[in-house]
Amino acid sequence: MASKNLGRGLSALFGDDTVTQAPPVREIKPRSGFHTIPLVKIEPNRSQPRRVFDEDALQELENSIRRHGVLAPITVRAVENGYYQIIAGERRWRAARRAGLESIPAMVIEADDQTMMELAMIENLQREDLNPIEEAEGFRSLIDDFGMTQDVVAERVGRSRSAVTNSLRLLSLSDDIRAMVSEGKLTAGHARAVLSIPEDEARLAAAQAIAEEGMSVRQAEAFCKKQKKSRNKPEKAEKEPFSVNYYEDIQKKLEASLGRRVHVSGKKNKGKIELEFYGNEDLERLAAALTSVNL
Repeated sequence: MASKNLGRGLSALFGDDTVTQAPPVREIKPRSGFHTIPLVKIEPNRSQPRRVFDEDALQELENSIRRHGVLAPITVRAVENGYYQIIAGERRWRAARRAGLESIPAMVIEADDQTMMELAMIENLQREDLNPIEEAEGFRSLIDDFGMTQDVVAERVGRSRSAVTNSLRLLSLSDDIRAMVSEGKLTAGHARAVLSIPEDEARLAAAQAIAEEGMSVRQAEAFCKKQKKSRNKPEKAEKEPFSVNYYEDIQKKLEASLGRRVHVSGKKNKGKIELEFYGNEDLERLAAALTSVNL
């Protein structure tokens, strides 16, 4: 009987299929270190900063695991209910389950809630697995749940203070715009450009225009700056009948008609037209032409 129990303990250690099928009698949790753990004994971390898992990428990982197995162990910690909680590697855990595996290689470490959150953030940031909104929410969780300052967060995750600050600014966007960022329709740079517009409705309209036109970040910044400027103009200024483009059009018409360079400028209710002339004879012809005009 003793040898039978010993055999079962070794199966639990090295991931024999019988571990998942045999009813647990009195499991002894593996100590810290590398182990093979049944997938049914592992649960995701509810504080995991990553929320979106790309279906195509997950399918590719599942196919790879079917062919080659899980090449990199996940990282977990033991919890009081007898299960193991994922610190890093939830995507591998999901793909392994989909591939039909019964166990997975795992590194068991000791970690409190704060350490687990820090490690999850660092692992995802190093792999560039987080979208900008997930990253911002992860930083916010470290600040709100564990009382960290932005400086401490930046130090722990290996980012600059300004990077953390700019990331957190994205959380002030409306749900609609945040969804566009999460879905990849807008980058963090686009989103920060939209933040320069104070009104939510105008922000959303700008975000939709940026996404539809496929603007670069620089184009988006110029576009949002123009939108903000036009909204801040006094009402009477918006009623000005002439624009820069209008003056340019008049200028081109005069140049084509008079055969010389013309410059038209104006402000509010007055302006001026400058005509070039080329020698005294040309000036006389121009003067004769102007004196014959009746306004």
